[in-house]
Amino acid sequence: MSYILNIETATKNCSVALAKDGKTILCKEIAEEGYSHAERLHVFIEAIIKDAGIALQDLSAIAVSQGPGSYTGLRIGVSAAKGLCYALDIPLIAVDTLQALAAQVTISSGLIIPMIDARRMEVYSAIFSPTLEKKREVLAQIIDDNSFEDRQETLYFVGDCADKCKPALTKENHVFLEEIIYPSAKEMSAISFEKFKINDTVDVAYFEPYYLKDFMITAPKK
Repeated sequence: MSYILNIETATKNCSVALAKDGKTILCKEIAEEGYSHAERLHVFIEAIIKDAGIALQDLSAIAVSQGPGSYTGLRIGVSAAKGLCYALDIPLIAVDTLQALAAQVTISSGLIIPMIDARRMEVYSAIFSPTLEKKREVLAQIIDDNSFEDRQETLYFVGDCADKCKPALTKENHVFLEEIIYPSAKEMSAISFEKFKINDTVDVAYFEPYYLKDFMITAPKK
């Protein structure tokens, strides 16, 4: 029996899920405009462990969303995950944020394109098969009328970019599943358990989130 704590903070959704043998048994999450990760994350972790009736020492591993996504959100999630792994002497598992987002979609044919907002008309995206096999690597791309024109399959778009992408992605094979969907720790459970079973872990000391783009510091406006 394996308990894995899954942490997802790559977007506005601060999400924590406890999984038992790859099945989510508890999840706490909230998506807020102001990014409340620093205030909410540890509260959610403590509440889930208490509600499950277990101790932190019962955890077999910690899984964290590796990105791409918000620089600050990823830093908060990875720092918390590393701290727990150090204290408990358990492995750290990194989960592709876009794969976990794609896992919210159930289709029998076509392709899943998870997208995370990266400001203006840019998104972080990847392409997955219905079985979550990655068909195209993660890119930071500008969405326009010609995006994905080389794909003839039905494309199912999922993420938090529908409002800005719908006017450009209007071909008959373009399908938007929801207006706004964020990555959730719930969908990390099965992925992290499969990684745990084959010892697919990362070095706690040296692991860094996958930011995809450099963090830019701008001067404050006077």
